[in-house]
Amino acid sequence: MSVILFIAGVLVMLVGLGVSIALHELGHILPAKAFGVRVGQYMIGFGPTLWSKRVGETEYGFKALPLGGFISIAGMYPPSPEADGRKKRVWSTLVQDAREQNDETIAEAGERTLYRLATWKRVVVMLGGPFMNLLLAVAIFSGLLSGLGVMQSTTTVASVSECVVAAGAERTECEPGDAPTPAAEAGLEPGDTITSVDGTAVSTFDEASAIIRERADSTIPIGIERDGSAQTLKITPILAENEYTNDHGEVVTGEVGFVGFSPTSQRVKQPLWAGAQQALDNTVAVGEVIVQLPVKLYDVAVDLFTGQDRDPDGPISVIGVGRIAGEVAATEAPIVDRAAFLLNILGAVNIALMMFNLIPLLPLDGG
Repeated sequence: MSVILFIAGVLVMLVGLGVSIALHELGHILPAKAFGVRVGQYMIGFGPTLWSKRVGETEYGFKALPLGGFISIAGMYPPSPEADGRKKRVWSTLVQDAREQNDETIAEAGERTLYRLATWKRVVVMLGGPFMNLLLAVAIFSGLLSGLGVMQSTTTVASVSECVVAAGAERTECEPGDAPTPAAEAGLEPGDTITSVDGTAVSTFDEASAIIRERADSTIPIGIERDGSAQTLKITPILAENEYTNDHGEVVTGEVGFVGFSPTSQRVKQPLWAGAQQALDNTVAVGEVIVQLPVKLYDVAVDLFTGQDRDPDGPISVIGVGRIAGEVAATEAPIVDRAAFLLNILGAVNIALMMFNLIPLLPLDGG
């Protein structure tokens, strides 16, 4: 069954990637046609053509390998200058070859070529693809964050630890002589909802735990709601080494107040702007990757030839993304969580498509 789920996860990611590429190319073709430029082909994939149909002057189709796509826009470059017979450099030859391949589209289109458009129109056509990926990423992230929600800890108690186990101990069960946790000693029970800590109303687990961390060895009141009725418990947090998230969002370890209970988790819908913020954060992260890409690729090559383990934060290929999607789909996590993870990957892939296509190199849009 896990093999089937793995394959399903890979296929879902491939379909999502194909849709992303199709929309990317659509972002080019729509403004090109709107500006009157002749578009000869709109193809998804590479390799042999599996299916195609001509509608008007444009041939639409799918190719065997759904790992890319292209459109044939007439006059991407000006006509090739006459060869002067002098020896050309390799880069000049590559540019000239690209122009010569484009000459036949110019002959078919006449005046309806991209290079004849005003500069701002050419920019709109070339940025249409990356912009479409940005819109798709924002839509995906908004659906995940504002529609489905993010798993967050609540103020409702899920479980209460019966005893205090020394930090670093491998055992999880209590033994005779172990001291009870402050939560167990105070009578806190699973299902209780914490409403206040030391007189301060709390609505999130982070708010409650932040106060508890600062109250080690102090007896404080904790307001709870149990079976619909409000109650107040007295609890004395002990000083213990524990992991927690600081004000900067970093997980750190330190001696802080500890009571010994775990919260329940539920999906909390985020504000509508959260999707755009997530897209912005991903854009910054991908930008940093692009800047470091030459060094990262060198490190990958070194690891490959020396047999060392790859950097887990290094760049991954489309195949790597597919493998991750398959592994996530094959886990035993709830199907909603698996679907959310796959969509999150797809959103990140669209940000990567946008950013990499803005690099000013051929054959990318930025070139």
